[in-house]
Amino acid sequence: MKITYLGHSCFKFEKDGFALIVDPYKAGSVPGYAPLKETANQVLSTHRHGDHFGLDEVKLAVTRVDIPFDISFIESFHDEEDGAARGCNNVIIVKADGLTVVHMGDIGCELSDEDIDIIKDCDVLLIPVGGVYTVDAKGAKAYVDRIGPAITVPMHYRGEGFGYDELGTVVEFTKLFEQVESIGSELVLEGKPEGHKVIVMRGKKANV
Repeated sequence: MKITYLGHSCFKFEKDGFALIVDPYKAGSVPGYAPLKETANQVLSTHRHGDHFGLDEVKLAVTRVDIPFDISFIESFHDEEDGAARGCNNVIIVKADGLTVVHMGDIGCELSDEDIDIIKDCDVLLIPVGGVYTVDAKGAKAYVDRIGPAITVPMHYRGEGFGYDELGTVVEFTKLFEQVESIGSELVLEGKPEGHKVIVMRGKKANV
């Protein structure tokens, strides 16, 4: 499975000629990110805010390819008020070849122990860390501690030249961990990862 970080909370999953994009942002909705201009076989969104619901920004592939992913969802909230402030949010679980990747969307609430059990010990956790609209760095760290992923990839934060000004930076999150690695926009999973480390991926569409 190949995971490409396109920017903000948008990721592309590829396997066996099939491409899945999660949380595409609308053009111009997030400062510092270029329009997506991507093609995929399937597009999913964790919720209907413009920076996650740019479904028209992705061109659907013409060629039919069997989906290699097992996809499921956990219903949650965008805030700590049962959705009263910002609405609902879906945690998206993507599985293939014994690997489990969890996209937390704009999680802003605390998941129940029952929900945590579903995603516990996942291989990759994609989680927002910028705060304001989601959990902040400390809240994301608490989720990492509860879930116990092998790899954690932060998303939805502010960087030099991209992201919302009011969000926190990724450094506020990474400083809470000992094992941190920075890579490009692609992460290839060829087997089950072991231990735990934070991997900071570079958004492919960032204008920096």
